Amino acid sequence: MKRFHLLALVVAFSLAAAAWADEGKHLFLLSGQSNMAGLDPRVSFIPAVEKELGADKSIVIKDAQGGQPIRRWYRDWRPAKGELKGTHGDLYERLMAKVKSAIEGQKIASVTFVWMQGERDAKESHGEVYAESFSGIIEQLKKDLGRNEVNFVIGRLGSGQLDGGRYPHWAMIRNAQVKLADNSQRGAWIDTDDCPLKGDKLHYTADGYKMMGQRFAEKAIELIKH
Repeated sequence: MKRFHLLALVVAFSLAAAAWADEGKHLFLLSGQSNMAGLDPRVSFIPAVEKELGADKSIVIKDAQGGQPIRRWYRDWRPAKGELKGTHGDLYERLMAKVKSAIEGQKIASVTFVWMQGERDAKESHGEVYAESFSGIIEQLKKDLGRNEVNFVIGRLGSGQLDGGRYPHWAMIRNAQVKLADNSQRGAWIDTDDCPLKGDKLHYTADGYKMMGQRFAEKAIELIKH
């Protein structure tokens, strides 16, 4: 009888492992402006997701560029008032070119979009259309990747620029980022207020980026296992 139970456990474990193996790979897309550009996923993000999900089950793609507004990811961006300006969607297309190359022939179990951006939009006072623009990026990803659901983790803008008038919509965008995550079963946000900043109170130190990467990974894994 004991041997029967042991055999049953072995079979059950083998079936579970086979199901997990057949599930496919988990795709993580890291994008945004300078504070995403400064984050090295190999330091804390990739080790965390590979430890939890397996090195052969994780695909991590990063594409970021400093100083860029959200309109460079959202094809249909519109300002709350005034005329359209600047280039729209080109950085999204650059990201997707990397994605399509990396996932060709792969079975994808989940997609998680990891986002650290908003400084430029806060500076240009486009906070009123930030939530709509971010939601538009998620819809683009769903359509272009042929998925019904895409997880997302937003790095909330830190508190370093809440005072002063250089970034008039800083608080507005912080609030929008939290609401976007809290209002979605597929969304999460991380707090960066205690991540060490450099003297400019805008960009993070190496330790700050390490903390950020760990938090992004923790939230991303929670969403996958939710």
